[in-house]
Amino acid sequence: MWRRFVRRKSIHTIIIFILSGCSLFEYHPYEVIVPDNEQNLNATSIQTIQARVAGKDTMTLILMGDTQRFYDDVEAFVSSANQHTADFVILNGDITDFGINDEFHWIHSIMKKLNKPYLAVIGNHDLSGNGELVFEKMYGPLNYSFITNDFKFIFLNTNSREYNFNGHVPDTTWLKNELAGDSFKHAVVSSHVPPFDNDFDPAMELAYARILKKSTKVAVSLHGHTHKYSNTQPYEDGIQYIVSTSMNERMYLILKLWGDKYNVEEIYY
Repeated sequence: MWRRFVRRKSIHTIIIFILSGCSLFEYHPYEVIVPDNEQNLNATSIQTIQARVAGKDTMTLILMGDTQRFYDDVEAFVSSANQHTADFVILNGDITDFGINDEFHWIHSIMKKLNKPYLAVIGNHDLSGNGELVFEKMYGPLNYSFITNDFKFIFLNTNSREYNFNGHVPDTTWLKNELAGDSFKHAVVSSHVPPFDNDFDPAMELAYARILKKSTKVAVSLHGHTHKYSNTQPYEDGIQYIVSTSMNERMYLILKLWGDKYNVEEIYY
């Protein structure tokens, strides 16, 4: 009788110990758990970028597309990008495939091996499940900007379809306000879905393009999503729309900016 009691008590103790070890289990694939050292990554990167480029006449950035589940290709990208001189990297959306907490963590665990800071943009796949909450906690606001060396870099959410084309994504009022003022001379706009794609709200496409044109400060608009490289002027308004490939295509872009001039170089790895 005593042995049976001891055995039951031991089993009960083991069960309590296992269940109390919360860090051992994920109770739901869409839970939001972001360690302190992986929060507000964009804000941290912006501080580093501003220090790196202070006083430079020419800035150089690397534009990369969808990482999703292409982990080996992202590892190879980091090895290649580390061989090139650049001030920072833009990961232009679809960081994940399913918006799962661990996917964000896995990609960051690779990207933090870069010898330069990187900034992340929200993609349509990142909005699955609780992905928006994870992104906000890990990287910060979906729409954000910063100014350095007379340039304003503007990043925004253009994943209209994920919001059922509700007329509020992208936030064109926010974009218009960001492009106003005299605190900068040039602007670069970066988002995941390009305005000429079917996943961009068709009712907002031309208005979006007009905002960029009317500002007179935008020379390039940077995107991902299509998984194919393109470099065009779809609205014949002098603004170049540059779309990067997905990482499984083993290609990224190096963009140099000086004044209202720019140069794009394709890198295959």
